[in-house]
Amino acid sequence: MAGVSGMQGMVVLEDGTVFKGEALGAHGIVSGEVVFTTSMTGYQEVLTDPSYCGQIVTMTYPLIGNYGSNHSYSQSVSPWVKGFIVHEACDFPSHGRSLGSVGDYLTENNVVGLESVDTRALTRHLRERGTMRGAIAAGPGGEEELLAAALGVDMGGLVQQVTTPRPYRIFGNGPKVAVLDFGVKTGILKELAALDLDIAVLPATCPADVVLDMEPDGVLLSNGPGDPTDATHAIETVKRLVGQVPIFGICLGHQILALALGARTYKLKFGHRGGNHPVKDLEHSRTYITSQNHGYAIDWDSLKGTGLTVTHVNQNDGTIEGVRNDSLKVFSVQYHPEGCPGPEDSRQLFQQFVQNMGFLDAKTA
Repeated sequence: MAGVSGMQGMVVLEDGTVFKGEALGAHGIVSGEVVFTTSMTGYQEVLTDPSYCGQIVTMTYPLIGNYGSNHSYSQSVSPWVKGFIVHEACDFPSHGRSLGSVGDYLTENNVVGLESVDTRALTRHLRERGTMRGAIAAGPGGEEELLAAALGVDMGGLVQQVTTPRPYRIFGNGPKVAVLDFGVKTGILKELAALDLDIAVLPATCPADVVLDMEPDGVLLSNGPGDPTDATHAIETVKRLVGQVPIFGICLGHQILALALGARTYKLKFGHRGGNHPVKDLEHSRTYITSQNHGYAIDWDSLKGTGLTVTHVNQNDGTIEGVRNDSLKVFSVQYHPEGCPGPEDSRQLFQQFVQNMGFLDAKTA
């Protein structure tokens, strides 16, 4: 039941709009980019998705936490969100695997949250005026203080915050895959491991020479947070990798691949975040329901001369959701084929990656 904490809180957006609520989880003041996700479940996956680094996430579904929390749901070792906003938080979850409530999880991981917020009004505001910076206070905090905190938000350098500080291996008996970690989710690594791939996870700043010296059969460009044009080192690395080795890009990796081949990206008004986004596969005239978490997209007009063909489009707004170049053996998608949270309609893309590497009889997931 929402509101049992009794400690007041609020969120203040950079345009001065204020939404009142009550404290949930850790107490304090945090600031970041305020976004919303339409996922009905998967709140722990959202909290631990590195692509949400630097963001205050609003859940549009009104009741959050009814099945509690469990470490197996996490997409990284700890939460990455700056703050968490819900309408009603369930204090008494009902699930055999639950280890505690969502409020307990936020407290244990020092995440500042709010409940009893009019999340419908907040979401409508962001849809109409666009994603914006904001600050939340769970406990003491005045509107002027929070507005100043919101206006001071800097969303640069996020990939460096979430990437692995050093390489590590996930051993398998199949093809060798180098994963450039821009904020990779556990779900992606599990899909690769299910195909028995021999995986090396590398820092985002790993030079192309080091990647090629490993003689990988393929390179995966992972998801991650922030503006893709900020990842200048990664873009230069991918430029050198293109044509040398098969490449599969996901989310931020999709955008970085396009930038490396000469395309442009732009910021969406309020982004795509949730587990119910329809995407049309243009080659097979089939629509998939997908999991998404991004605030940028590839500019259609910039694809001329890049050699990239559009393979998927968003059914809601027509933005590019997939590209490929068969001669270079590169392809990418804007959405998350592993789900986590969300549907797994597109898991076969991992198999397609293996086939691009020339291993047609790889172990299936």
